[in-house]
Amino acid sequence: MLDINFVRKNRDVVEAAIRNKGCEADLDGVLKLDEGRKELGQKIDELRRERNEIANKMKNGKPEQALIDRGKQIKMELMKYEGDLDGVERDYLRELKLVPNVPWADVPVGLSEEENVVSEVVGEPTKFEFEAKNHYEIGVARGWIDKERAAKVAGARFAYVKGEMVKLQMAMMSFVIDALTDEATLKEICEKYDMKVQPKPFVPVLPPYMIRTELYDAMDRLEPREDRYKVEGEELWLQGSAEHVLGSMHADEVFAAEDLPVRYLGYATSFRQEAGTYGKDMEGIIRLHQFDKLEMESFTAGEDGLSEHLFFVAIQRWLMDKLELPYRVLAKCTWDIGKPNARGIDIEAWLPGQGKYRETHTADYMTDYQARRLNTRCKRGDKMEFVHTNDATAFALGRAMVAIIENYQTAEGQVRVPEVLKKYLGGREVL
Repeated sequence: MLDINFVRKNRDVVEAAIRNKGCEADLDGVLKLDEGRKELGQKIDELRRERNEIANKMKNGKPEQALIDRGKQIKMELMKYEGDLDGVERDYLRELKLVPNVPWADVPVGLSEEENVVSEVVGEPTKFEFEAKNHYEIGVARGWIDKERAAKVAGARFAYVKGEMVKLQMAMMSFVIDALTDEATLKEICEKYDMKVQPKPFVPVLPPYMIRTELYDAMDRLEPREDRYKVEGEELWLQGSAEHVLGSMHADEVFAAEDLPVRYLGYATSFRQEAGTYGKDMEGIIRLHQFDKLEMESFTAGEDGLSEHLFFVAIQRWLMDKLELPYRVLAKCTWDIGKPNARGIDIEAWLPGQGKYRETHTADYMTDYQARRLNTRCKRGDKMEFVHTNDATAFALGRAMVAIIENYQTAEGQVRVPEVLKKYLGGREVL
């Protein structure tokens, strides 16, 4: 959430953020509750001060009845005001949580994903001398995708992924883990894209697949709840992406400033209900309830947060370049970046079987918005400050495989292996 001092001093900026993100937040109500809590706090402080003065006077001999009566009165008043303050604090926090993060200055203003801005197109759309098939046609024909039996076992929007496609996913995972845990590779990426960040390797993580309600809410990723899966009878949810359980792992902790940045590469099978998207991509594996992702997460000092965000985008571009896939880079507009985000970038791969670009990566920069709720800080000398958080897709493995299958297909219905993955597949040329 935002710092209330920032909100007080920058009301016009915050109002614009609420408007441009299409959020439902009552800024007048937040500021009114803030004034109420300050007034109650002052009254409580005054009463406590008077109570201490009376206590000191009562130490010297037998106290006057008036002091005893006033002490009793103060006790009753404190109980009332402290109860009032508890209620106001709850209302204040509830309303402040609805106020979105302020978009970065270069974020395009827009109220739908149609207003995202294409900032760069890399490579020419793949063309074939034969009619391109989509990934599902190829996958079913090769016995790699079985949604019929998955529907029998788990219902719609699940799939069995089998055979060579499983090997392809494992190859991609090995490729990414090798690259992001290698300082020399990260230094290469920094040099190629002129990134002024430390080439500090990522720590690979296999995180929990569940997250407590309190921390999911503190990450500001719990909503919309209709897209999440809750464990019946428990305050636990299946996470919707690895960053949900990576970003929350240091709640209520303090980093030493010299240890930053801290970078994680998490692999998780994730779960979303995809509420409200019925009918979209139902024949393929793009919008499943269950999917696998490799996700980047980092914690930095505030002044390094934006550079880290740009570095994450550079890593995504490098991965796509290594796979030799045509793609485009989008600057997400104010509506599409999401409530806790200050800036967001998408990468979309060209899918010749569908004849359009489709999202494969996203990169989100949250400034200290998440860290304030999570109470994740760093210590610099005698000063404590909230860290800045970034998360970004390394590979949404299903979507990345879709891009490979459609761009590397042959007229015979086979799939060529991208050069960078051959060593992970025993040197094979085709799947």
